Amino acid sequence: MEFKDVVRTLGDRVHKLKDSILTEEATKNAFIMPFLQSLGYDVFNPLEVVPEYITDIGTKKGEKIDYAIFKDGQPIILVECKHWSKNLDLHDGQLLRYFHVSKAKFGILTNGIQYRFYTDLEQVNKMDEKPFFEFTIDTIKDIQIEKLKEFHKAHFNLDGILNSANEMKYMNQLRTVIAGELSNPSDELVQYFTKQIYNGRLTSKLMEQFRPLVQRTAQQIITDSVSDRLKAALNREQEQEQKENTPIVSSESKGKVDTTVEEMEAFYIIKAIMRAVVDSSRITWRDAQSYFAVFFDDNNRKPICRVYLDGNRKFIGTFDKEKKEIRSELTSLDDLYKFTAQLQATVNYY
Repeated sequence: MEFKDVVRTLGDRVHKLKDSILTEEATKNAFIMPFLQSLGYDVFNPLEVVPEYITDIGTKKGEKIDYAIFKDGQPIILVECKHWSKNLDLHDGQLLRYFHVSKAKFGILTNGIQYRFYTDLEQVNKMDEKPFFEFTIDTIKDIQIEKLKEFHKAHFNLDGILNSANEMKYMNQLRTVIAGELSNPSDELVQYFTKQIYNGRLTSKLMEQFRPLVQRTAQQIITDSVSDRLKAALNREQEQEQKENTPIVSSESKGKVDTTVEEMEAFYIIKAIMRAVVDSSRITWRDAQSYFAVFFDDNNRKPICRVYLDGNRKFIGTFDKEKKEIRSELTSLDDLYKFTAQLQATVNYY
């Protein structure tokens, strides 16, 4: 399973189970340990993940942080955990104290749903007040998953993460500022744009007239941009769909498509295979000049397979989760049963 799928599966699990998790310890076991495992760390290896890691703070001896992740014998990430219902804003001070006396360069504060990543961009060995990276596991975006992947054991590179952390920190702050300006434009922003189109004196009354105009115009630009992207994506999808369903007709054969008894026999075999995972009525077929296609829910975007039976050699084309076709030769129609796992997996993707 790809890293993205692992993270999304964990997000679904958290969303479904959170109301049943009553204690902080249960939060760790059900949510946070699986999260650390998803990053490739062995939570049962004390040389890699140390629970209740002792960090002496000044005169306080034996202070413990929930987890420390080690690499080459040194802590690289400290993890402070809270119950899933806790507000993390009230607990970052505790992580800051641990971070100050540790050699770890990253700290994670989490309640198993929200994750906040900290480092020392502003002052060496002192944890920044604001995280440079944060997300909510059950609504995590693809771009956030790609950033999270940098913390995976297989990809962890200290210098690489630190180089991008500063950029991410300022991007997050800019996002907050821009979002605030879009919802309630400041005087400075209103003045800046109004002066581009209005030559008269800007009075308070004019400012209040232009403020909602600036806001609505900005929102309309964003809406138009999203709409254009959706239209472009839809057009590409329709073009691909048309391409996939256009029969390939040779110059020697331009007559109508004839569905053969052998093709229908193949369809009934495939339909029988699929009954184990889905109602057989949802398995449909369409014939083309060069192949016989089987679909899920009669949907062009949900192909199950294609069979090629017209030539001297027979083939089946199965599809992976990226809808890439993989052709395999058949010696007889009975060979279709050899592809049971692939065919059933294809429907599970949908």
